[in-house]
Amino acid sequence: MDVLRRNNVTVTGNADGPAVVLAHGFGCDQNMWRLVVPALADRYRVVLFDYVGSGGSDASAWSEERYSSLDGYAQDVMEVCRELDLEEAVFVGHSVSAMVGVLALRAAPERIGALAMVTPSPCYIDDEGYRGGFTPGDIDELLASLESNYLGWSATMAPVIMGNPERPELGQELTNSFCATDPDIARVFARATFLSDNRADLRDVRVPTLILECEQDVIAPREVGAFVHAAVPSSRLVTLEATGHCPQLSAPQATAAALLDFLETLGRDG
Repeated sequence: MDVLRRNNVTVTGNADGPAVVLAHGFGCDQNMWRLVVPALADRYRVVLFDYVGSGGSDASAWSEERYSSLDGYAQDVMEVCRELDLEEAVFVGHSVSAMVGVLALRAAPERIGALAMVTPSPCYIDDEGYRGGFTPGDIDELLASLESNYLGWSATMAPVIMGNPERPELGQELTNSFCATDPDIARVFARATFLSDNRADLRDVRVPTLILECEQDVIAPREVGAFVHAAVPSSRLVTLEATGHCPQLSAPQATAAALLDFLETLGRDG
């Protein structure tokens, strides 16, 4: 199968610049990056794609066996990078895609030279000495609600995840994005996302890493950003003056500025 068609790959920006791969989170697609791309496109080769089962991807390529764990999404990343012959690319992962990037880096280190994690969480469930933001009961309830009435869950949860209630159009956009996803595919992706625990994998990250968190985020509270920063030796933590879980939509200028600063640092150090 043509990987570029399967994953609805779009390449834009400076064809001669370093490659920056933008990866979307659960229930979203590459359109979530549209407000950030123009700031990157002058200097960087920007690669966007949709995970199989999301956005404009070829849903016929989806299988529950492959995508029931985050390794299946990491496989998408590796295959896209291989198809484009990317080396030392900067992988920018939003939400669950931050951990997908960690897994892809481990599997194909020659393809990824740096990571930028936007509102990441390696584990959503509270544990002894760790605050992920949710109790096991919270996650069970979230998944049960999603599986019993996905459209209703989307309409309720998307505005909460987005935050910024004074800007309801943002919550509506995320609701629409969630609702455009096949409920059966969303169910599998949600379980892979909210039941994952990649805390131990962070110790193996040895590339320059940017962690972007928001001042208030119900999905990835500030304690999570501090944990990721402490676990990744070569990381830099930046707190955006933004609220919600999707700063590329709610605060695109601040998000783009932080990414550009990180990319420029990589260029100087490289």
